[in-house]
Amino acid sequence: MTTTPSTAALTATIDLGAIAHNVGVLRASSGTDVIAVVKADAYGHGAVEVARAALGAGAAELGVAHITEALALRRAGIDAHITSWLHAPSADFAGAVAAGIDIAVSSPRQLDAVVAAARSSGVTATVTVKVDTGLNRSGVAVDEWDSMAVALAKARAEESITMRAAMTHLVRGDEPDHPLNSRQADRLDAAAADLARLGTAPQVVHLANSPAALVRPDLARDLVRPGIALYGRSPLPDRGDFGLIPAMTLTGEISLVKRVTKGQGVSYSHTWTAPHDTVVAVIPAGYADGIPRTMSGRFEVLVNGRRFPAIGRVCMDQFVIDLGPEGGGVAEGDLAELFGRGDRGGVTAADWADATGTIDYEILSAVRGRTARRYVGGSGEQPHG
Repeated sequence: MTTTPSTAALTATIDLGAIAHNVGVLRASSGTDVIAVVKADAYGHGAVEVARAALGAGAAELGVAHITEALALRRAGIDAHITSWLHAPSADFAGAVAAGIDIAVSSPRQLDAVVAAARSSGVTATVTVKVDTGLNRSGVAVDEWDSMAVALAKARAEESITMRAAMTHLVRGDEPDHPLNSRQADRLDAAAADLARLGTAPQVVHLANSPAALVRPDLARDLVRPGIALYGRSPLPDRGDFGLIPAMTLTGEISLVKRVTKGQGVSYSHTWTAPHDTVVAVIPAGYADGIPRTMSGRFEVLVNGRRFPAIGRVCMDQFVIDLGPEGGGVAEGDLAELFGRGDRGGVTAADWADATGTIDYEILSAVRGRTARRYVGGSGEQPHG
């Protein structure tokens, strides 16, 4: 089913059928169940809609960074298992406990806060322990592990918590054959064994991210935790696309077509000057909407099956493309594809990432501002602005 066209100047069309397909690819590649990571509003795709599509396609659980993200999913009526793994001291642990959120704790202080919330509410908290196995970011520090394991066992014995899982994040996940990945898995297994000896064995263990889910099934353990692959972008582009289908296509409506004579500059500071009489078009989207200013003059868009170069500076609200002396057959109201699947001659989010020295994760999750979302490939979708 396809929603009605958006009236916004910039539209991110999200193919929920692609999301469902990608869940299937990840389950088949890893040989196990999937935690669909929908943090950061599902990498800019819309957390609620993606979560429903992923669960409908067989994803077992959901994962987010912040408790606020988990609670928003609960308010939307999603009752699946949700793990949240990044918390400031001011996080709403009481709300998470009440909503049945699986709280991943990274320190004895966080565990104390969760236990206090559980005791106050009289509800047993569901807890995952996040183990630092080498990333030296969030996760229980090595020098705190022994006391943390004892504290977890004590909290479980007094029924303040249910010990759900042990997890970690890979340091070199984008280098799946690096030996550190296996060493991290061994360290996580050892931590789980420590907990088992204390009578509080985790029910499940997980560490595999998108690349590991696709090519390292030996790291899968009980669940895999893919992010970018869920959205159809290959985390290992040098190894191919793995049959993944990109879910997001970003389009903008041509707002203005006008003539520019030879020697005239275009956009701020006139960084581009017309080498001959030409026709230009304005697309009302800019860096406030997630189009990197650093791409100024370094990308092309697809209009009516033809690629046209962006010229001059990308502004906060708009950028300009050069249609050539004859105007390229482009009219006001035509749609320009900024990025998509790349299967019709257009560019991809990975092309934007390459042009700006970043990764496509950043490109996708930066789509924001006045961008409307339009959902296709599912049932009952509604456009979101």
